[in-house]
Amino acid sequence: MAQQKIIQTAGREALGEFAPEFARLNDDVLFGEVWSRNHLLSLRDRSIVTVVALMSQGITDSSLIHHLQTAKKNGITRTEIAEIITHAAFYAGWPKAWATFRLAKEVWNEDTDNTEAANAREQFQREMIFPVGEPNTAYAQYFIGNSYLAPLSSEQVIVSNVTFEPRCRNNWHVHKATQGGGQMLIGVAGRGWYQEEGKPAVEILPGTVIHIPANVKHWHGAAADSWFAHLAFSVPGENTDNVWLEPVSDKEYNRLERTKTNK
Repeated sequence: MAQQKIIQTAGREALGEFAPEFARLNDDVLFGEVWSRNHLLSLRDRSIVTVVALMSQGITDSSLIHHLQTAKKNGITRTEIAEIITHAAFYAGWPKAWATFRLAKEVWNEDTDNTEAANAREQFQREMIFPVGEPNTAYAQYFIGNSYLAPLSSEQVIVSNVTFEPRCRNNWHVHKATQGGGQMLIGVAGRGWYQEEGKPAVEILPGTVIHIPANVKHWHGAAADSWFAHLAFSVPGENTDNVWLEPVSDKEYNRLERTKTNK
């Protein structure tokens, strides 16, 4: 399986007229071939190697800034880059680590306010084999709290891993269909809730399977004290449509949480 192809134009933009061959080697060979070669190293791995290599040489100019930004884009978190630089400091040199930390703080600065939540998310990720995924911005208007979406398959059956922060839940909704349709949930990690209109809420734990018929009003989400993730399987059907309704109120949600606590 080939590595993701890297498209780079910085060389031609900066040196295309002055040193066209160097620009070609930079864009087409270094990034177009070396960074894009086989699957043995991921882009994330290559970012780590590159950042440490530049740090060890004391190169703390725009080149290192670019690769720190690339490392962040390739999934390296604020806490991970801090550990990487700390480890490399004992081999590359303490002053070089200080210089690299100064640049890394600027690159990851916007994450500072979200450090606690990010650490909690990273910890939860270690509890399950499926990825947490990206912020579920496309459907954020239908959720109370933050959720994350990781599409797993779009063939045969659409499958996604959906992760909820504590107290996050989606609105009441209905999976419409004239034939077939509906959804199936399988608990992956943490603790959550599923509830159909007019029925008691059902606790979802890892391994819990929930079958949701088409045209049934329901909601699902995390418990108040736990992150939660479930696999969501879209059941094929005819004339399917997902209809979003009103939010699950705090009063409704708190009632079922108190019931769980008092049992």
